[in-house]
Amino acid sequence: MAYSEYLVDRVRNRLRGIGFLEEKKMMGALVFMLNGKMCIGVDVDKATTNDRLMVRVGKLNYGKLLGEKGSKQMNFTGKPSKGFLYIYPEGFDSEEDLDFWVEQAIKFNKLLV
Repeated sequence: MAYSEYLVDRVRNRLRGIGFLEEKKMMGALVFMLNGKMCIGVDVDKATTNDRLMVRVGKLNYGKLLGEKGSKQMNFTGKPSKGFLYIYPEGFDSEEDLDFWVEQAIKFNKLLV
């Protein structure tokens, strides 16, 4: 297993009932698609073995959210992916912190057509 089922369940429970929800396994991660658009994912940082979230926040709030606890640039292809953030455990261990990140992903998802 390349990601935490416990973290997946925590995220899944927050997304239930919000819209059409799909789960897709991609490159060792589990990605939640909300209304046909990538919203949030769960994977493991291979370098540190830490669980992490992949949160789609869009470009508008990217700079502000990059300063939040546990947040780092998503650099999956060798260059930063603007609009996406990795969130490490210190940013989602508490229920309130996880709520915050799921809400950020949902807010951006609602802006997508």
